[in-house]
Amino acid sequence: MSSLFSLRLLSLPFFRWLPELRQRGVLRADLLAGLTGAVVVLPQGVAFATLAGMPAQYGLYAAMLPCIVAALFGSSRLMVTGPANAISLTTLALVAPLALPHAPGSAHYVQLVITLSFMVGLTQLLLGLARVGALADKVPHSVIVGFTAGAAVLIFNSQVGPALGLPLVRGKPIWETLQDAFVMAGQVQWSAFVVALATVVFAIAARPLNRWIPALLTAVVLGTFTAIAMAIWRPEWPALATVQALPGAWPPLSTPTFDMSTWRQLLVASLVMTLLALTEATAIAKAVALRLGDTLDSNQEFIGQGLANIAGSFFSAYPTSGSFNRSGVNLEAGARTPLSAIAAAVFLVLILLAVAPLARWLPLAVVAGLLYVVAWGLIDRDEIAQLWHEGWTQRLPLLVTFLATITLSLEWAIVLGLVSALVMRQLAKIGRQG
Repeated sequence: MSSLFSLRLLSLPFFRWLPELRQRGVLRADLLAGLTGAVVVLPQGVAFATLAGMPAQYGLYAAMLPCIVAALFGSSRLMVTGPANAISLTTLALVAPLALPHAPGSAHYVQLVITLSFMVGLTQLLLGLARVGALADKVPHSVIVGFTAGAAVLIFNSQVGPALGLPLVRGKPIWETLQDAFVMAGQVQWSAFVVALATVVFAIAARPLNRWIPALLTAVVLGTFTAIAMAIWRPEWPALATVQALPGAWPPLSTPTFDMSTWRQLLVASLVMTLLALTEATAIAKAVALRLGDTLDSNQEFIGQGLANIAGSFFSAYPTSGSFNRSGVNLEAGARTPLSAIAAAVFLVLILLAVAPLARWLPLAVVAGLLYVVAWGLIDRDEIAQLWHEGWTQRLPLLVTFLATITLSLEWAIVLGLVSALVMRQLAKIGRQG
């Protein structure tokens, strides 16, 4: 009995990568990548919490314990779990009508969202234990590449406002964002544009030094100094928007509701959120594995995501999933093992403990520039070219998934991509038989 238990322990994902930390440079690379990720998630967590209708600090809480648990028990080496754009928007859309007459951000609303986190995590865990994750392994390569490229465009779209200093509403379709930006063209803060552009330049220029200091971290520091220098040089220009004042560092304990009437009320919402969260996490994990030439155990990833959401529900976290933004930052910063995600969560707590008041000096334009570099890196241009030359059996799923990602939703993008891939495969089969 004890030997069987030992074998099960040895099969846990973290036993596979812990020995790698002894290799030269791995620990240092992961810690520096984690520090970069912690800096990036500061403004992101606050923004995503706002999108979810939650108080600002809950976005940071969602980037702590769920991130650690998913890194320890998930299969993906470098995917980072935490608050995500689509998950945040969907949380508000699903829970706000159920919470009426209570408004988003109210105690009742927060309690429903915390309970939703637990229900989503429990469903994910059960699906992983039932070995349903094997179905995710059948997602074609062309669908993953198209999804990744589409998500990069969505990141670009989400940062137009901060990069131009405009009060644009996040989450709108691309054409509406561009239309709003055109209407408000006279209100553009050129200082924000210059700071965002300078951050991009710094990130690219610092890449040769990435072995010693992550280029993205260098860009954050130099971009912030650029903003300070411009404020001194042109004091008459409007001040740039910065990260809000941040609350306490450690997430308080929370308890999901176990009342059956509440569970019945949230049942449909939990199923929809589970589909979206697993679709997004699996697609990101497969994209990261593809970039690294690594393998992915989808069942284990389901289990990791489930445990992350269950644990998060007891530490004030709303539903989480894989984050394209933070996973991209992790890759770009040179991370080597899941320790980088754990380090990001720990550094986030330490930063909030030590320098929370200083966070107001970090301009949102710097974060926008940083995410533009990340988004560009997510577009695998070589793979797109190769798939394009393989003919319409690969070309159509790539196009359908990409267009659906930027025009519809992430879960529908995967579904439509799979359908188009299946149709093209059957047509190709019929053509060969004919």
